[in-house]
Amino acid sequence: MTKSEIQEYVKKTMEAPSCSQEAKDACAKYLEAIGTNSEKAEAEALIAELKEDVCDIDGCISFYESEAAKQIFGDQLPAALEGAKKAKAAGEKYCVCPACQAGGKVLDNANVLLA
Repeated sequence: MTKSEIQEYVKKTMEAPSCSQEAKDACAKYLEAIGTNSEKAEAEALIAELKEDVCDIDGCISFYESEAAKQIFGDQLPAALEGAKKAKAAGEKYCVCPACQAGGKVLDNANVLLA
């Protein structure tokens, strides 16, 4: 994957409704730093934040099985849980939400951002 392709995933992560404010801020700072002397430092900060925020598929399933998820998702929870279980069975590595999916692509290609 090219650096510009990964940068598109940074944008997708930032724009995802499920993205935390801290991750949005890290994405924005990285995108603003592209082409400057602080690009590598901001890439490192972004990667560190995504490592904290991006959830693996098992964590996603565990969350969907929690009481908190019942309150958040209500009637949509059974479909979300089923989707996450199907994703895991298909070999998915990350949570199925848009932020984790895009953020996972960034993490999987972090070495390109740091090069």
